[in-house]
Amino acid sequence: MSFEGEYLNGKKWNGKGYINDKKIYDIKDGKGYIKLYDCFERLSYEGQYSKGQKNGKGKEYLDYKLEYEGEYIDRKKNGKGKEYFSNGNLCFEGTYLNGERNGKGKLYD
Repeated sequence: MSFEGEYLNGKKWNGKGYINDKKIYDIKDGKGYIKLYDCFERLSYEGQYSKGQKNGKGKEYLDYKLEYEGEYIDRKKNGKGKEYFSNGNLCFEGTYLNGERNGKGKLYD
């Protein structure tokens, strides 16, 4: 996995991301749809990207499994979202504020 382009204040700003020489995303003026990978080249995030970070709708993965899908503001979970157990079953759905569950929600076991 590699990124070729410009950074602004340590954040990807203009450029392209690649895996095995295959382009997987473009970032223009700190905005776009991005796919981020961990150090083992496993997908860790895919979704909207603006201001050089997660902003908008996106999905987080852990060990190839969907862990969270919902809204982000400045890299943190904000707004409506859903968390999943490692077996894929729904764990929580509700609202988030600054990365934490906040407001109305439903917890599943």
